[in-house]
Amino acid sequence: MSERPSPPYDGPPSRTPPAEGLSSAEAARLLTRHGPNALPEEPRTPVWRRVLQQLRDPLILVLLVAAVLTIATGDLSDAAVILFVIMVNTTVGVVQEVRAEQAVRALSALSAPTARVVRDGAERSLPAAEVVPGDVVLLAEGDIVPADGDVVAAAALLTDESSLTGESVPVEKAPGGDADGDASRGRVSAGTVVVHGRGRAVVTATGSDSALGRIAGLMRTAPGPTPLQRRLAQFGRVLAAVIVALCALVLALGLVRGQPVELMIVAAISLAVAAVPESLPAVVTLALALGARRMADRHAIVRRLPAVETLGSVTVIATDKTGTLTEGRMAAERLWTPAGEATVSGTGYEPRGRVVRDGRTVTAGDAPDLAALLSTAMLCNDAALEPSPDGPQGQGEWKALGDPTEAALLVAGARLGLEQAALLRERPRIAEIPFDSGRKRMTTVHRGPDGTVRVACKGAPEALLRPSILADGPDLLARAATQAEQLARDGYRVLAVATADHPGAQEPTGTWESGLTLLGLVGILDPPRTASEPTITACRNAGIVPVLITGDHPLTARAVATRLGITTGRDHEITTGQHIREGTAGALTDVRVYARTTPEQKLDIVEAWRGAGQVVAMTGDGVNDGPALRRADIGVAMGRRGTEVARQAADLVLADDNPATIVSAVEEGRRVYDNVRRFLLYGLAGGMAEIVVMLLGPFLGMPLPLLPAQILWINLLTHGLPGVALGAEPVAPEAMRRPPRPPEESVLGAGLWPRVLLLGAFIAVVTLVVGVWAKETDRPWQTMIFLVLGATQMGVALGSRVRPGTLANPFLLAAVGTALVLQVAGVYVPFLQDLLGTEPLSPGDLAIACALSALGYAVMRVQRRWWPERHGGVTRPRNGPSRHASRAT
Repeated sequence: MSERPSPPYDGPPSRTPPAEGLSSAEAARLLTRHGPNALPEEPRTPVWRRVLQQLRDPLILVLLVAAVLTIATGDLSDAAVILFVIMVNTTVGVVQEVRAEQAVRALSALSAPTARVVRDGAERSLPAAEVVPGDVVLLAEGDIVPADGDVVAAAALLTDESSLTGESVPVEKAPGGDADGDASRGRVSAGTVVVHGRGRAVVTATGSDSALGRIAGLMRTAPGPTPLQRRLAQFGRVLAAVIVALCALVLALGLVRGQPVELMIVAAISLAVAAVPESLPAVVTLALALGARRMADRHAIVRRLPAVETLGSVTVIATDKTGTLTEGRMAAERLWTPAGEATVSGTGYEPRGRVVRDGRTVTAGDAPDLAALLSTAMLCNDAALEPSPDGPQGQGEWKALGDPTEAALLVAGARLGLEQAALLRERPRIAEIPFDSGRKRMTTVHRGPDGTVRVACKGAPEALLRPSILADGPDLLARAATQAEQLARDGYRVLAVATADHPGAQEPTGTWESGLTLLGLVGILDPPRTASEPTITACRNAGIVPVLITGDHPLTARAVATRLGITTGRDHEITTGQHIREGTAGALTDVRVYARTTPEQKLDIVEAWRGAGQVVAMTGDGVNDGPALRRADIGVAMGRRGTEVARQAADLVLADDNPATIVSAVEEGRRVYDNVRRFLLYGLAGGMAEIVVMLLGPFLGMPLPLLPAQILWINLLTHGLPGVALGAEPVAPEAMRRPPRPPEESVLGAGLWPRVLLLGAFIAVVTLVVGVWAKETDRPWQTMIFLVLGATQMGVALGSRVRPGTLANPFLLAAVGTALVLQVAGVYVPFLQDLLGTEPLSPGDLAIACALSALGYAVMRVQRRWWPERHGGVTRPRNGPSRHASRAT
């Protein structure tokens, strides 16, 4: 465990002995001086600031300019549509952020709502916020430590520090530290949990000065823009420049050909408005909102709407171990006796499970050696198991009371068919020698029904496998030591268990821990969650590199990472916080497992990956994960087991603590990005076709191919409902079988620009051919151009569907049908004829125009089939991050 320096402690006045605690007057003075014992809350962002943040998006700024231009042309209806899109986009974004904040606050609870202290010489219970430096805090099993402090008295005191350090094994606390001189064992930290024993501590730091507060202080950085926001901002700047240049060209050509200045100015502005894909923010917002809703259905709270897409761009997932990939509990998985080995399986602390030996399930009656091993471990035990109040005994989630390691032994015994209560009724405890860090073992004495005395002892192998304690021969001790070493290399915490029976008359008080018989070894580990291995496998299949960052022991980290497939277990793939501190870890991005890391080092690791051009997701649940959660491109926190600091730092909170939800979130993110690109292909190709028609039409004998009102009407129908409906397209079947996009790739990269040009050119050619033919045959050519240009784009929209031939996304079918009806209405409804300057077509001409829209559908389907996306030209090495064979510009 990495040692955390304690802040300076000015302490209580010398006239107040720690045993008596502070006086009320002194406590009040210190509370005024140091402030409440609470972490400062992030100030709530006012609604007006959230609105401004939404409006600062570059595409929204382009739309605002477009709205001003349309108002300048007198086209108030189109301006109203653009402003409506802006309003909807802003409202959805703000509402989602506020709802997410409320949901996270509902999950949140004070880490230690009350504390027991000694004030004025008497024990008193008070709000944890009122604890001050110098207070004497009383600690008992189940308490959350309210502040940092020095231990002044302890009786078998163990604390769970996993939320601060990532250490999965409870830490023994004693005044002044342990027998090995580790001073950190003499201190307790705010936010940790007492799992066993009792004690007293003098408070040395509260609030922001505590270890918890100092870690929270590392999270000052504000979240940066997401990959999609960066790509769209770049796209918006380029698009604005291109549109201005092309529209200036249209204006100049019209003036050269003698068109009226006012008409050409209005036409150029209308073309500029038409070329801007104003539905893009609505498409993005709809796709993100649908993703957030799907995530909520999977018990994931999206705190910032763009976070949904960010996971789709992730190239590296850096994950905490304890409580994130693992269950955050201890489990006895491996059993060894001189007669053989066995494994224990099951989930949680529930007694149901199996003990398997030689491929078959065994019970206490089938395996007397295992029964002796586990029954002795259950006797020498102070923990307890109880069912959750949500269900009857044997159902629902069970919880452990006491030391998690001892609880693991109870669970293993129960799965073999043993019952602790029955064992204690048969052999009640009459004496004990508690565990301490010097002896590293615990011994209990029990009287049997026949008056005999049974000694039960468990402890570390190095403390128990000694001739002075065990009566077994040297060969057995050597075998046991070899087996214990192998289990330790596999990442297990190993306990040895021994026993001895004495006649009742002997009263062996002086010889309890000698002449014992070794029963066997137990390998204990914080087991991976059931969903962790499939999650890691799915990430690898999606081209995402998983890495493990933990404060736990290197051997434990290696074992979990190897089991889950994060690493092959090779030494060069694993490093420790000490190596990072000493500068001997090498390139941090060549490592896959980082053990014994501090919160500051977690930050360094995340920054190293980001500096290498990767998009990093960080998952965690502890206070020590908070800074890295904030600094990563996206932070994912466990909602149920996670700490308040982790939840507030994260962009996505998993309310059910299920890591498999991360895979669903990645899939949702990729769906969002795919739909944005799908709309850009559709919208930009249509805008390009309109510009080409306006540029080339005059050279083909059509002075003004489209009137400004016709341009805006086509734009309203094509970019309106059908464009927005594309944001609701379902996820592509291959989405999770392809590598992530290169972080530096443009939103129009991976071959999308050529597709836009090809599709836009096709729509323009079809439209111009119809226009020339109509003009040559003395038909209403401008109306034909108007109808074909709009209908062909709607055919392209239908051809963009991910799953054609199904009822997936019926909104798109309805939107295209409605838009097509309105497009035809623009030709035949008298009011719209006057507004748009169209003429009615004969049934034959109408049939020709509508039939040509099928060409848009056909060319889109052919393009999707024969011109698949290159996905950035990414190739993936077996155990490394994505390497980019080619970079899109």
